[in-house]
Amino acid sequence: MACLVDVNNLHRFYGRDCAVKDLNFRLKKGQIVGFLGVNGAGKTTTLQMLCGNLAPSSGSIKINGIDLVKNPIEAKHHLGYLPETPPLYKNLTVDEFLEYCAQLHRIPNAFIAQEIHTVKKHCGLTTVSKRLISQLSKGYQQRIGIAQAIIHQPAVIVLDEPMVGLDPLQIKEIRQLLVDLSQYHGIILSSHLLSEVQTFCTDIQIIHQGELVLQQAMNTLTTQSLEDIFLSLTSS
Repeated sequence: MACLVDVNNLHRFYGRDCAVKDLNFRLKKGQIVGFLGVNGAGKTTTLQMLCGNLAPSSGSIKINGIDLVKNPIEAKHHLGYLPETPPLYKNLTVDEFLEYCAQLHRIPNAFIAQEIHTVKKHCGLTTVSKRLISQLSKGYQQRIGIAQAIIHQPAVIVLDEPMVGLDPLQIKEIRQLLVDLSQYHGIILSSHLLSEVQTFCTDIQIIHQGELVLQQAMNTLTTQSLEDIFLSLTSS
C-alpha cells in the first residue's frame, strides 16, 4: 500500500531548545493514527510542520510522495487540515462556506457543486445546507470543519483535537465519520480523549519531550489500558 506520509529525521529547534527530535513515521490509507502527548510535548509543533505551516529545522516530510518543503503548493494539494478551532466564517451558510473553500482549493467551477454535494453527504450536512453556520451546534460546526478539510479529496487528513467540547452523542457521530473517511484517506489526529482514541484509532503514537516514545498498532497493545500506557511513558 502506498505511503501517504513519510517523515524522516524531523527536528525543530526554537533557539537552542529542541521541540521535536528525530521523528520518523509513516502513514498509509486506512490508518487512523492517534497522536498523543502531554501539553508541551511537541504535538502541535509536529502537526504544524506536517501541514506546512512551520518549517522543520532539519529532516524531510513527504505528502503522497511529494516533498513538502521543496514543493509546498503541490504537496498541500494532497493535504486536509482541521485546527483545534475550526476556521469557519459563521455569517455564511453551509453551502456558501463550502463553495468558498472549494474555490480556495482551486476546484474547477464545473465540479464545485458535485464536490459540495459529496462532502455534505459524507459529513452529514445535507439537511443544514441553507442554515447559517452561527446557528448550528458545535457538533455540526466540527462536521463543517472536517468538510472543508476534505472537499478537495486529499489523501491525508490532519485533525487537531476534533472532538474537543463535544457531548457524548456528538463524539460518537464524529468517531463514525472518521472511521468512514479512513476507507479513502489516511488520518492523523491529536486528542486528549484517550478512551476515544483506543476505541477507533488503528495506530497509536506518543510523543514525550519532543521524541516518539511509542509507535504501535492498536491491536497489538497489551490488555493494559491506553491511559496506563500513556501515563507510564510520560510521567518523567
